[in-house]
Amino acid sequence: MAIDDASHRIIADLLTSRTGQQLTESRRWRISTALAGLFREIGIENVDQLACMLERPGEHRLATRVVEALLNNETYFFRDHAYFDTLANVLLPELARKRADSRKLTIWSAGCSTGQEVLSLAMIFAEQPGRWQDWTIDIVGTDISGKAIEQAKSGTYSQFEIQRGISVAQMLNFFDETKGGWQVCDKVRAMTRFGQQNLLDYPPSPSNFDLVLCRNVLLYFAPDVRQAAFERLASAVNDDGYLMLGSGETVVGQTDRFVSSELGAGLYKANTDSVPARKFYSRPTPAALRAG
Repeated sequence: MAIDDASHRIIADLLTSRTGQQLTESRRWRISTALAGLFREIGIENVDQLACMLERPGEHRLATRVVEALLNNETYFFRDHAYFDTLANVLLPELARKRADSRKLTIWSAGCSTGQEVLSLAMIFAEQPGRWQDWTIDIVGTDISGKAIEQAKSGTYSQFEIQRGISVAQMLNFFDETKGGWQVCDKVRAMTRFGQQNLLDYPPSPSNFDLVLCRNVLLYFAPDVRQAAFERLASAVNDDGYLMLGSGETVVGQTDRFVSSELGAGLYKANTDSVPARKFYSRPTPAALRAG
């Protein structure tokens, strides 16, 4: 095996050990591109030099920076707008009917990146004040990337980010222009909270969500890791709750913990007839997930 191939494999294995995500050979071309900025910062020129540095003892901080750079944090407001139309016009009204007594909804966005999905959901509620008056709305966003979660917590976005997916009216109604960028307003922020977390760890509190969104995350997992992730998601959804996946994802042939919902594309409901093989109260540790 050529040195360059071995170096790419070392870095791909690091990503898998930390996150469960795979960089298959067909996708390893993006390693050098994704790490170009890090190369400049630490004064190296190529993947081989980086692999040598990572092999030295005590380079945990560098390894973390490499993983952060390799994570795909692509997102924008109301991404795949048809899905948000389904949420606003079909699913959330159905959940409102189911939760009419408690007047409380809990939502988890798993793999929320820099927070746009969470804030898009919050804006849906803010745009329907009559329907959601006196309701408690709790939207939790988690992501394995500490850098992404820092931005999500700040709620501040560049002009380019703020223009991706939202209208001028939404921008003016829900964001304030500051020296650092466009910052989400308090009435939207009050519905949200964020935390750094691996999807393969135990779900965040309250861990019995009415709706879980995990879109365009499972695509990068190996089959056994994806199955473990579905177990995590299943343990987080109420028996009458829902899971929303991305357009290129499905539960078919992947897990029996969910079945398709008649409410719309990408929506699944808990399969209450299924019995989990085992409870995942700690992170699964197949070879692919052992710490490097």
